[in-house]
Amino acid sequence: MTTQTLKNFYLFFFINDPLMTLISNCWFSIFKELIFIFIYTFGTVLPLLGAVAFFVVAERKILASVQRRVGPTNVGFWGLLQAVADGFKLINKEIIWPSKANKYLYFSAPIFSLFLSWIGWMYIPFTWQGTYINDPYSSLIILSISSLNVYGVIIAGWASNSKYAFLGALRASAQMISYEIIISLLIIPIFF
Repeated sequence: MTTQTLKNFYLFFFINDPLMTLISNCWFSIFKELIFIFIYTFGTVLPLLGAVAFFVVAERKILASVQRRVGPTNVGFWGLLQAVADGFKLINKEIIWPSKANKYLYFSAPIFSLFLSWIGWMYIPFTWQGTYINDPYSSLIILSISSLNVYGVIIAGWASNSKYAFLGALRASAQMISYEIIISLLIIPIFF
C-alpha cells in the first residue's frame, strides 16, 4: 500500500472530524520525514560502520604481519569475519552497572553522546543536493556539537557515584577538550 492509499483510508474514517483529519495529515508528513531520516542515516552510516569493521580486521592483520605473528584466522576465510564475531560478542555481554550509581543518568549518558554524533552526521553533505539540515554555519555547528560530547563522559563518571570513575571521566574530558582544539584548528582552514 502506498502512502496516499493509507492517507485516503484514514481520511475516509475521519472525514467528519476536522481535528482528526488535521492530525492524520500531520502524522503522514512526520512519518515521511522519519522515513527519510531513517533511510538517510542508515543508508550512509551502516555501510560506513561495516567498512570500518573490516578496516579494523585489515589493521589487525597488518600489525600481526609486522610483528611476525598470524593475527585473526579462526573466524571465516582468512579471519575476515572476525569483526562480525566481535560484534556478536559485544552484543551478548552482560550489562554491568555500579551498585550505588544513578541508573537513569548512567545509562542516558552514552545515549546522549550517540544522539549528538548522529546530529553531527546530519550536517555533512553526502549528495549533490547538500545536507539534510542545510545551514550556512554548518561547520561551526558540527564543531560545537562534537564539543558537547564531553558532557556525556562527565555525566557517566558522575552518575557512577564513584570518585575514581569521576576522576577518570575528568581526565578523559580534559583530553577530549585539548584534542578538540587541535581538531578545530585543523578543520577550520579546510572550511575557509
